[in-house]
Parts: sequence; structure tokens; C-alpha cells
Amino acid sequence: MLKDKVAIITGGGGGIGLAAARLFSAKGAKVLITGRQIGPLEEIAASDPNIKAFVADVSDPDSANKTVAAALEHWGRLDIVVNNAGGGVIQPLADVSAKSINDIFAVNVTGPTLLASAAIPHLERTKGAIINMSSTYGSKAAAGLSLYASSKAAVEHLTRCWALELAPKGIRVNAIASGPVETAFLRERMGLNEDQINEVKEQERKMIPLGRRGVTDDVASWVVNLADKDSGWITGQIIGVDGGLVIS
Repeated sequence: MLKDKVAIITGGGGGIGLAAARLFSAKGAKVLITGRQIGPLEEIAASDPNIKAFVADVSDPDSANKTVAAALEHWGRLDIVVNNAGGGVIQPLADVSAKSINDIFAVNVTGPTLLASAAIPHLERTKGAIINMSSTYGSKAAAGLSLYASSKAAVEHLTRCWALELAPKGIRVNAIASGPVETAFLRERMGLNEDQINEVKEQERKMIPLGRRGVTDDVASWVVNLADKDSGWITGQIIGVDGGLVIS
């Protein structure tokens, strides 16, 4: 039931966002992927006629309206917004600064909020859906992750509040609380070196009850499921997809 639907996926140039874009495309949907680097985006779009690329930095307040306009220019409608782009940082409380706080909330909270706001009138016309990307650490405490975790906790509560506010317009809002997934996130977003990455991965594997880190399709399939009309009676929910990490 996704054929000819139109989706925006922020951070669609890799990881979960790219996996979701390809799954949407396979079901006949049209997808606008956004990111900060034109090269990878154009390469992806060139390989799939259902995917278009748009350069946008979600931390830039002007990007929200421009992103929505780009989707409308291509296909004339908007059915699905996936707020997938996100940033992370491991930072002890003693080391935080106003800039480090503002930087992570600009990407993880402000950007998704502005994009959702810009999309409302178009999603109302199509009775569409918003899917936000949270994390296990939106509800699970961890030392050194207070900025990242609190930004994801904000995403989860925004999801619930938006679901109530937008339900009369026929717009559903849900979030996925993803566990650790095999992507470049630890290197590119967390800024860890290889030794640190290997240490984190080993710690996570030991903590996850199902004994492994996820792969992108583990999470992307839930993005697509929540966007589908078959999930039309689900809103305001935070779906944990993390191998049981949140209960460990």
C-alpha cells in the first residue's frame, strides 16, 4: 500500500536511512533522501529511479521548508516524513559547553521539529505519517551520554505530543527507539577512533540479550511498516528495536 506514496528521509545517504529508502522504493514509493554531501546522495539516486537526492543540513533552520518544497517539486505530494538524521556525542558533564549542547539539540530536536512543522499541511491532505528516530538511550541511562540521551528522550516526548496534536488532522506520529546498529555512526557521528569503536561494540554485544548488534534492515523494516496504511491504527508509540538492550 505504499505504491506512489512520497517520503522524505533525512540522513538518507547511509545507514538506516538508506536502507529504509531502498525498502520504500522496492514497494513502489518515491523517496527524497537528504544529507550534507552531494556525491553519495547523487550516486544513490542514479542507481534507483524512485529516489531523488537533496542536499540539506537538518541543523540549518532554513532546510526544513526547502526540503518539503523539493519533494513537492518532484512529485506534487507528501505522505511520509522520516526524521532519521541524527548526531551523537560521548561527553562527560564536566566537559559540556553551550556549543556542544546546542549542536546536538539542533540536529536531534530542532531540525526534526521544524521539518515536521513544515510538512503538516501536506501530510494532512494525504493523511500521512511522521516517523521519528530515537534510541534505546532515550529511556536507558548511561554515563557520558547525557546530551545524546536527553535529546532522544525529547524526541520520544515530542512524538507523543505531536501524535495527540495531529490526530485530528489524520496524521500519525510514531518513533523507533533503535539499538546499536552496524553503521558508520560511531566513527562519523560519535567521533571515536578504531580502538574505541571496537571497545564500544564489544561492550554492546555483551549487554544485548540477543547477543548481537543490529543491521540496518532490522530497523528500516519497522520504518516502512509504521508508514504503511496497515499500521493505520498506531500512533504515539515508541517501538523498541534493540535486541532487548533496553531491558538489560
